[in-house]
Amino acid sequence: MKKKIAVGFWESIARIVLKNRIVILGVILAITIFLALQWKNLGMTYTEANLLPKKHIVNQQYEDFLSKFGEEGNLIVIGFKDKEFFTPKAFAAWNELMTGLKSSKEVELVVSLNDLKKLEKNETEEKFELVPLIDQKQTVNPAYLQKIKNELFNNLPFYEGLLFNKQSGSIRSAIYLNKKIVNTAARKTFIIENLVPKIEKFEKTTGIDLRVSGMPYIRTINAENMKGEIGLFIGAALFITSLIFFLFFRSFRATFISICILLVGVMWSFGTLGLFHYKITILTAIIPPLIIVIGITNCIFLINKYQQEIKIHHNQAKALQRVISKIGVSTLMTNLTTAAGFATFMITGNDLLFEFGLVTSINVISVYLLTLAVVPIFYSFMPLPKEKHLFHLSKTYISTLLDWVENIVKYKRKTIYIIYALLLVFSVIGVSQMKVSGSLIGEMPKSASFFKDIVFFEKEFNGVMPLEIMINTKRKKGVMKLSTMKKMDELQKTISEIPELSKPISIVNLVKYSKQAYYNGNPEYYELPTSQEQAFILSYAKNATKNTKENLMKSYVDSTGQYARITTFMKDIGTKEMAKVESKLHQKIDKIFPKDRYEVTLTGKALVFQKGTSYLIDNLIESLIFAILLIAGLMTYLFRSGKMVLASVITNILPLCITSGLMGYFGIPLKPSTILVFSIAFGISVDNAIQFMAKYRLDLLQNKGKVKKSVFSALRETGISTFYTSVVLILGFATFTLSSFSGTIALGGLISCTLLFAMFANLLVLPALVLTFEKKRAKKEDLIEELN
Repeated sequence: MKKKIAVGFWESIARIVLKNRIVILGVILAITIFLALQWKNLGMTYTEANLLPKKHIVNQQYEDFLSKFGEEGNLIVIGFKDKEFFTPKAFAAWNELMTGLKSSKEVELVVSLNDLKKLEKNETEEKFELVPLIDQKQTVNPAYLQKIKNELFNNLPFYEGLLFNKQSGSIRSAIYLNKKIVNTAARKTFIIENLVPKIEKFEKTTGIDLRVSGMPYIRTINAENMKGEIGLFIGAALFITSLIFFLFFRSFRATFISICILLVGVMWSFGTLGLFHYKITILTAIIPPLIIVIGITNCIFLINKYQQEIKIHHNQAKALQRVISKIGVSTLMTNLTTAAGFATFMITGNDLLFEFGLVTSINVISVYLLTLAVVPIFYSFMPLPKEKHLFHLSKTYISTLLDWVENIVKYKRKTIYIIYALLLVFSVIGVSQMKVSGSLIGEMPKSASFFKDIVFFEKEFNGVMPLEIMINTKRKKGVMKLSTMKKMDELQKTISEIPELSKPISIVNLVKYSKQAYYNGNPEYYELPTSQEQAFILSYAKNATKNTKENLMKSYVDSTGQYARITTFMKDIGTKEMAKVESKLHQKIDKIFPKDRYEVTLTGKALVFQKGTSYLIDNLIESLIFAILLIAGLMTYLFRSGKMVLASVITNILPLCITSGLMGYFGIPLKPSTILVFSIAFGISVDNAIQFMAKYRLDLLQNKGKVKKSVFSALRETGISTFYTSVVLILGFATFTLSSFSGTIALGGLISCTLLFAMFANLLVLPALVLTFEKKRAKKEDLIEELN
């Protein structure tokens, strides 16, 4: 009874679609125009991806830090390693560059050699004074510049690690942007239209290769690269899928219809992003090409079914009605399972993945409904397909492939299972070798110039990824207590001994410099004052920091004097190495800072991202399990057979295992981009299983319960679509490997690999399992045939 109701429902849908063609096309046009108007809300993201939920303790600690000290990722560094710098020509160009940047309204502070200040003692007024290190009038004298070089490297340890590397001779400048513009479009305008041209002018004038880095610069250039790739992805995906579609069907008409559907799908995906006011991120940027790759499979199933029906009876009305009523339900289930694979990202608690999962799942269903309406409507206005358009249905290579598959399934099922088991063992060994990566810059293009600059700063200054330590003394002005200073100094010595971290910066550095200045600039006195020296040296230091514009240390103690900040920078290290560094720091902190008197927090963008990666991997594994259960539930509702659902799940779990194993063998780490592969790939690969099972169930009714006949007739009919859709999906996702972002390359390559194995699993393993699970019924059929 339920089956008759379901059949009647889909037949009614078919009649509604074919009787209201103009109205439906009008509705589609109206939706397209409406969503196109939402494009005005689109824009690139100007912040890093936060992989943790807002209420997570690590996020709360980071927000607490920002409330005390403001945005910490506002530093841009410009560096070089060149012996020709200390010459009049190069120094004059450098002075022009730094002066120009300093005058920009977007810049809060510039710390550079050309106008560097040093502390000197004014005994008359009993205070320190910030005086220029360099007399600009004498910079035309090469000997004077060499003298400045010697003084910098030998007498100013305060700036060592911050502005220069004493051992290698490399030098850099620190440009602190206005914190209010760091996460806005003004940051991009400053970097692209102001900073970059000035740097290029300096390089052209001097021949010195400048290295530029820091989170604002990296994020801006990275966003520009990402923006440039959106068009590449859409164009490549559309070209590849359309070309393969044409090669299979040999029909300009069918290809044109498909391209129209895909272009409208792309417009809708951008419109949905704009409708929700979501920014374009590294994930949402791939939604339009995803819709192209996934949407083309709907076109293949519907057009292939239409042509099969035409070949059988040459009745267009009947063929169009059957396209909707026969394929509609199975393609609905395939799209629901694909959408479910994406929708599971919404339960991770992460905003970035929630947006990606919501928009993609909505558009997967939208493009399905679009295809279900447009394909029959378009064909209803067109003449019957010619014989050349139907020729692909009887192509020799397809028939040969299906003959080979049928022969293997009939006579060599044990061989299939042995190979399955061996591949599973192979995969488990590979999975045991998988590693986790939580690199903040690991997803960025390795070929980009800024990535090479990151490597330079890692080598010369131990990195550019900020790691912050916030110290709450639990009392006002507690930071300036000598006891607190000594504890901070001891912690900074530990930081300096960790090779993955740079020389730390804090108020301690200024206090040490104050003592050095008190003793007439002798670098041997660059240390904390004794208790006897503390009173008068700290009073001198306070007078030296009244000019807030030139006060480098103003961001390292809050206005109450209760909170202090130690800033260090870290190399691009993985999650495992970061955990070791964090453990060392916590051990030292617990040892020197009593918890009843101090509260010490490790935070910063690098640490938040590391924690986010671990959190995300744990939650995405849960979401993958949820996706499998959800899809299994949908299939149970469709087929009402535990055995058939089990066969489908077992079939499509293997490709995921093989991909995981390959990641282990080839050293591809688990990270936010690669962990997405599994939910996406499972949701897509199970589609072919659903098509086969739906046809098998239908044939089982028509063949009066004959298992073998139904299995092989279902294999024959769905095998063509399985082959076509798999090839299109594999090559469609392979277009993502054109990206310069390693995460996107891995996503495309791994999904293509998974779908390749899934194609053979659905052609060989699935029908073999169905025959095995229905072994008793099949034996009865054989016995009845023998008796007859």
